[in-house]
Amino acid sequence: EADKFYAQCAIDAGVAFVNALPVFIASDPVWAKKFTDARVPIVGDDIKSQVGATITHRVLAKLFEDRGVQLDRTMQLNVGGNMDFLNMLERERLESKKISKTQAVTSNLKREFKTKDVHIGPSDHVGWLDDRKWAYVRLEGRAFGDVPLNLEYKLEVWDSPNSAGVIIDAVRAAKIAKDRGIGGPVIPASAY
Repeated sequence: EADKFYAQCAIDAGVAFVNALPVFIASDPVWAKKFTDARVPIVGDDIKSQVGATITHRVLAKLFEDRGVQLDRTMQLNVGGNMDFLNMLERERLESKKISKTQAVTSNLKREFKTKDVHIGPSDHVGWLDDRKWAYVRLEGRAFGDVPLNLEYKLEVWDSPNSAGVIIDAVRAAKIAKDRGIGGPVIPASAY
């Protein structure tokens, strides 16, 4: 509820809002209308790191499709040591994060997936990782001749700095929108 509280405060104060949390506000039609009516820009929801698990997973899933490989199933398990991962041990906080990350990977693919065939999301907190994040990603598909083609990788990043540049760009986009009198979701910046 904290994110919605701050979203309302931004509307009330008339300041642009960058929603880096995995809570659906910019993409919620009710909230989008509130920001549009108030002529207050919002950028969000959630955040993709500069080069992180979700964006690399998205690119590789699309590569499978573009190269004619039938993607059958995929998973992404993220572990980290920072407060974000600690907070997500409360599973009710995890629901919107799993949805946003899953949509980020599958939304640019033509094929629809059964729920059981896609698993993406934070899985645990490992304190000694500190601000590091480890992602384990596996894509399973079938190439020409129905031959299995599987790809696995591990990505390790320092989580906070990996998002810093993207946040700065989001703040710039929100400021430009505000200066130009644009209210509501700033779709190009939100999609990035």
